[in-house]
Amino acid sequence: MAFGKRFNTWKARLLWSGHGWCNVVTLALLFIALLFMFIGLPILSHYHWGQKSKDKSEAPISDYDVLIYGIARNTTSVGQPLVPKTLPVDPDSPTGITWTSATNKKWKLVFSDEFEKDGRSFAAGEDNTWEAMDLWYWPTRDLEWYDPNHVTTKGGSLRLTVERNESHAGLPYTSGMLQSWNKQCFQGGYLEVRVSFPGDGSKSGFWPAVWTLGNLGRAGYGASTDGLWPYTYNTCDEGVMLNQTNSALSMLPGQRLNACVCSGDHPSPGVGRGAPEIDIFEGSVSNGLISLSMSDQVAPFDYHYAINRDDYTHIWKELVSGDADAAGGARSNSYIGGSYQQSVSSVYYLDPSNSLGNNFITLGFEYQPGPNGYIRWYANQEPVWHLDARAVGANKLSKVAQRVIAEEPMYIIMNLGISDSFAYVDPNLPMPATMYIDYVRLYQDPDNIRLSCDPPDRPTGEYIQNHPRAYYNANLTRWKDTGYEWPSFKLSNSCKPKVAGFAENFDYAPMPSS
Repeated sequence: MAFGKRFNTWKARLLWSGHGWCNVVTLALLFIALLFMFIGLPILSHYHWGQKSKDKSEAPISDYDVLIYGIARNTTSVGQPLVPKTLPVDPDSPTGITWTSATNKKWKLVFSDEFEKDGRSFAAGEDNTWEAMDLWYWPTRDLEWYDPNHVTTKGGSLRLTVERNESHAGLPYTSGMLQSWNKQCFQGGYLEVRVSFPGDGSKSGFWPAVWTLGNLGRAGYGASTDGLWPYTYNTCDEGVMLNQTNSALSMLPGQRLNACVCSGDHPSPGVGRGAPEIDIFEGSVSNGLISLSMSDQVAPFDYHYAINRDDYTHIWKELVSGDADAAGGARSNSYIGGSYQQSVSSVYYLDPSNSLGNNFITLGFEYQPGPNGYIRWYANQEPVWHLDARAVGANKLSKVAQRVIAEEPMYIIMNLGISDSFAYVDPNLPMPATMYIDYVRLYQDPDNIRLSCDPPDRPTGEYIQNHPRAYYNANLTRWKDTGYEWPSFKLSNSCKPKVAGFAENFDYAPMPSS
């Protein structure tokens, strides 16, 4: 059509005239300015370009830094409310279920996942609550690679499956780990899972576990946990120092985000922060029984890792010295710690019939955070053992003050590992093998619901977002590898905390008398 051709020719001439070129250049500059404002400026601000770095070791900015900083911004927990408008309770959960706490108060169900839908995918970005890991869990010298394809749902349960095959980095096994890191956290409550174990209890080697960790440490990302795990300490004294000033007692690098830091690179200066760990269970086998260690991992340490167990712990069906292991019984764990962790733990023995997806058992812990808190572990909703915070109170011999029951927002980890650092690995372990999780449920006091990964009294969101190398690069094993600074401090400091202290509006359970 002739008119159309003439019209297009006229348009082209106008576009490439001097006035047209001016319009194009103006639009291009406007576009570049917008890109800089919304993308470049936040990145430059974050990395302090154009300024003299306070940390001479700070690594130069790479394309990968820009990528992971974008991921950090897109997955941030900044501003996540303590109480969501709609509680994250699975509609498949039974209605009206409650938990009666150790203080005899009815707690309500505030979070759950029943895993009823078959074929769920938990790869990065696929699920609102969980993420399946794709990494080697090197801190415990694991023999498996964690692969998202080894975590799925079928038949009404979550399934984590381990297989014997040469995987990444020449590791002989491939398995699954699921985390709710930076997505779903909690402070206080009763966390319960219903589980069926891998194997038949006859061979050692499987390491099934359901545990929790403070959100400032991302499990498997060593740089993020360096100097934070398993610290649960809010005092400015020698306990925050390298090796606790005694290398025969501790090989920890010191509490990186300690209460002596009054300013600088710290999420809440003046408040001791860490990545404490509470385990519902870590499983192995013993004398034909499933053996479950139920533990609180703490730092800094007591002298000889010895807690005040006689006065401030209680085991209900205790097996005393000389008793044979027996299903349904429990005893103090002979492992009390080492140079990298102090383990406050008891062992519960379980009949091996609770395995292979045939029979399930409910396991959980109830806890109240803080220096006056407690943890109580349960099996089939019956108490197994109780830990009062005073068991890890001040210790003059190791020059440390009260270790607190975890105040950090905690997230949930479920994994099926294999490591000869934990238990002998029988070369004839039956493979493939699966740990089944029927459900995960969390109950809290209806007057004190706390479900944020970024609570105002223990914020984590901005700190994680501003340190993406530590939280999104699993190849970095130490904080110094990130190029970020290790905050400076003085033991003589007396800081005024920059955030409100921990909101201790909890009911605390007395020590059991029987």
